[in-house]
Amino acid sequence: MNRRIATFLSPAPDSLAAATLRRGKSPWVDAVHLLWSFWLFVTPLWSRDGWDARWVAFTLASYPVFLLLYYKSVVAPRSTARGYALGLVLLSMVIVPWYPSGLTYFVYGCVMLRVCRMRFHVYLASLAALNAALLLETWLLQYPWQAIFTIPLTSFIIGIVINAERSSEEKDAQLQLSHDEVRRLAATAERERIGRDLHDLLGHTLSLITLKLELSRKLIDRDADAARREIEDAEKVARHALAEVRSAVTGIRTTDLAAELASARLLLASSTVHLDYGPPPELPGEIERGLSLVLREAATNIARHATASRARFEWMHEHARVCMQVSDNGRGGIDGDGNGLSGMRERVRALGGSLTIDSPRGQGTCLKVVVPVPALRLVETPSAFTDPAPQDRTTTLSEQPAA
Repeated sequence: MNRRIATFLSPAPDSLAAATLRRGKSPWVDAVHLLWSFWLFVTPLWSRDGWDARWVAFTLASYPVFLLLYYKSVVAPRSTARGYALGLVLLSMVIVPWYPSGLTYFVYGCVMLRVCRMRFHVYLASLAALNAALLLETWLLQYPWQAIFTIPLTSFIIGIVINAERSSEEKDAQLQLSHDEVRRLAATAERERIGRDLHDLLGHTLSLITLKLELSRKLIDRDADAARREIEDAEKVARHALAEVRSAVTGIRTTDLAAELASARLLLASSTVHLDYGPPPELPGEIERGLSLVLREAATNIARHATASRARFEWMHEHARVCMQVSDNGRGGIDGDGNGLSGMRERVRALGGSLTIDSPRGQGTCLKVVVPVPALRLVETPSAFTDPAPQDRTTTLSEQPAA
C-alpha cells in the first residue's frame, strides 16, 4: 500500500517537476504558485454572506482536493496531466453555484492545462471553450458582471504568460542539450587526436626498440660488444621517446589564451554580459598558461560578482613586457583580496610580473597584469604603459621581430 502511494505521488520522468529538477531548481519552485490561492479567502469580501459556515465547509472540503489535483498536474506524465488540469476546472464549475471562491480553481485549471503537450493555438482554443462554458454558467447564476469579465481575462493573461515561460524553458533546455553535445563531440575528437598522436609517436619507436632488444638477445652470446651497442641504441631511442611523450602530454595539458577567451565569452554571455576582446598575442607556453588561468579567474569574478553588462579584454606591450587588461562596467568597490584575487597575484608573481586593480565604487573594475617576456624586443616604443610622444606609434606583438 505504501509503495502504491509513493508511486502515485512520485514525479514521472516527463513531468513538469522532473523537468524542474533537471534544470537544477528546487522542486518547491512550482509550489510558489499556490500563493495565488489566497483569492479563496479574499473573494468573500465582495459577498454579502462573507465568511459564513457554508464558505468554511466548502473551503475545508474543496481545498484538499484542489491541492491534490494541482500536485498531480505537476508530477504526472504530460500525457495524463491534462486530466488533472481539467479536474480543477470541473471542481470549480461544480461548486461555483454555492461557492464563488471556487472561481480561483478555474484559473488554476486553465493555467495548468498548458503543462500538457499541445500546440499554442490548440491551447488558446481550449481556453476559449472552457471560458465560454464558465461564462454561460455564471450568467445563468446571475453572477456580478465583474466576475464574468475578470475570470476569462485573468485566465487568458496568465495562460499566455505561462506559455511564454514554458517555451523559453524548453528552448533553454534544447540549447543546453546542444552545448552538451558539442562538448561531447569535442571531447571525442580530442581523444581521437590524442590516440592518433600517441600511435604515430610511439608505434614506430616501440617497434624499433623491440627489434634492437631482440637483436641484442641474439648477439649477446656471439658478440657481447655488438649486443651492448644495440642495448645502448635502444636506451637512447627509449629516452628520446620519453621526451617526446612528455612534450606531447604538456601540449595536451596546456590551456591557451584563445580557448580560454572562447570559454570566457560563453560564461559571460550566460550572465548577460557582453564581451569585447581582440585576438591574443603569441607568447611563450609558460606565460600563456599562467595568463590563461588569470583570465579564467577574472571572467569568473565578473560573472559572479560584478553585476556588469559589458566587459573588455585587451593586450598591450612595451619593450620586453606584455600587459593584459580586464575591465568591466560593474559595481566596482573591491577593497581587498579574496581567494580568487590572491590566487591571481600568486600566479602573476610566479611569472615575475605585477597585478594592479582599480575599482572605484559604482564605476567598474579594471585589472591590469604586466608580465616580462624576455623574448620580445620591440623596435618602437608603444603607449601601453607610459604616455608617448605625439610621434610615437603603438604596434602589435605580431609586428615585432623576435630577439
